[in-house]
Amino acid sequence: MVVAGALALILGGHHLLPELGGFTPVLESLLPWLGAAVPLLLVGALFTRSWKTVAAALVPAAVWGVMFGPAVLRTVPGGPSDVSVATLNVGVTNGDSGQAVRAVAQGRDLFAAQELTPGGPAAKELDRHFSHKVQISTIGLWSRFPILDHRAVDVGLDWTRALRAVVGTPKGKVTVYVMHLASARPGMTAQRDLTLARARQLIEKDDSENLLLLGDLNTATTDRERSRLVPPLTDAHQEAGSGFGFTWPSSFPVTRPDHILYRGLTATSAGVEPAVGSDHRAAVASLRL
Repeated sequence: MVVAGALALILGGHHLLPELGGFTPVLESLLPWLGAAVPLLLVGALFTRSWKTVAAALVPAAVWGVMFGPAVLRTVPGGPSDVSVATLNVGVTNGDSGQAVRAVAQGRDLFAAQELTPGGPAAKELDRHFSHKVQISTIGLWSRFPILDHRAVDVGLDWTRALRAVVGTPKGKVTVYVMHLASARPGMTAQRDLTLARARQLIEKDDSENLLLLGDLNTATTDRERSRLVPPLTDAHQEAGSGFGFTWPSSFPVTRPDHILYRGLTATSAGVEPAVGSDHRAAVASLRL
């Protein structure tokens, strides 16, 4: 009963826990997986033949269901869309990065890439699929639509890992940010939190009506620090995807650091696609202006 109560409290009250030097946000990144303990608790409770113990074991199950049931049961809204986008951390050591982006790029209007090698196979392959691009350092944006303006933006890192571009679609201009924020590890989240705060400042100062933020933000959907960006932005997968949309690690995804966030648009579908050789899977979405 004590374990069941503690699990329910952690699930339902995780946002009240102290950060513990950055450990709690990392725990929050894996929060949905705490539900794996519920069947074990139920089996153990049944062996006790105590209805009170069984009832206690059902409490974290109910909490998990309220928190994550909508994601599991969500139906994709569908409908017409005006822009199809993808974001992928191609993997700096991925020798198959060209093949990785090839499949994901099919049918996309915008493709945001991180951990690019300048002149590497991923960039060369994307050049074959898109007419317009901007690549700065290890990040880039490829577009089927004209890129009207672009510049590097500072998110507080030692080298450039973010850009802002304005894309001219048939339905109007869309401002697109591509970002690769600092990594977060247990006890080491300060720099990631700094880059998130900087990203929030950039978004708040940007008065663009239609805006997309694509990239490896190194903050999971359930991480408390993601609230720096959602709101004011909306998460495409939470609005139009099914399931949790985990993207990392690619071999057995357990969390989602890769995001498609927006304002001024409407997400009609969202999902995750494999990417050969990368340690990430690609996040994809379709949106309507």
